[in-house]
Amino acid sequence: MRLATFLGEAGPEAAVLLGEELVPVSALQAPAASVRGLLAALDESGLRALHEHALRAAERLPLARARLCAPVPDPQKIVCIGLNYRDHARETGQEIPAAPMWFAKFANSLAGTGQDVVLPAAHPAHVDYEAELALVIGSPTRNVSPELALTHLAGAMPFNDVSARDLQFQNPLWTSGKAIDTFAPCGPALVTMDEIEDLMNLGVRTRVNGEQRQDGHTSNLIFGPAELVSWLSRTMTLLPGDIIATGTPAGVGVAEGRFLAAGDTVEVEIDGLGTLVNRVRAE
Repeated sequence: MRLATFLGEAGPEAAVLLGEELVPVSALQAPAASVRGLLAALDESGLRALHEHALRAAERLPLARARLCAPVPDPQKIVCIGLNYRDHARETGQEIPAAPMWFAKFANSLAGTGQDVVLPAAHPAHVDYEAELALVIGSPTRNVSPELALTHLAGAMPFNDVSARDLQFQNPLWTSGKAIDTFAPCGPALVTMDEIEDLMNLGVRTRVNGEQRQDGHTSNLIFGPAELVSWLSRTMTLLPGDIIATGTPAGVGVAEGRFLAAGDTVEVEIDGLGTLVNRVRAE
């Protein structure tokens, strides 16, 4: 199942994505109008029933006419993991972390596929891409073991941890270069776990203006999805809709001094999860 959010007349609306069509959940007598609300209200069997209802629904919106938002536009938390691929740690000249290195982004950073990444006027010159697998929590999670951690996931989606490197490296906490408006595009949809065979066996790629810049694989993660969810849940309660961006492979722009510029088109593709496409523009 693929859950998306599109911009309706009254604001963001949840929908089931079926190929090139969206079925608004408002047509499905769903228990909530948002993706986060659906995850909080429905377990795996409930989501499966919603999908079956969508397959029979007559009300459909062509995807080409929809403006997609981030699949979960209102998460309580966006947790990002730094230096979590061995090849990326090597290209930056840093040691393999002994524990997950995490920082935060906020809802102001979210954008959907097709929306612009906006270069901040005060810091436009060193903006970088980072293709990432993002996990989305499906049920309240606290002190979960690695063995059970994946049962608490709703699914996953492509994510671009856009970064203003000059701001990032001014501060060892990184957030100032990360939590900028539009710097967390994700989507196009949240793909539920029943459609994902193995989170540790997915190709992760970035293309800028059609040129491939990153070509990684989740098998190279230092801390995998189960370990990350378990580790984070020891100190914070993870809630439905929370997003965990798991880190980026080698090939980021800062390694070669190749940064994004207005007019660029950035694609983040993950096997089986779809392709996130955003154009870059000046503020």
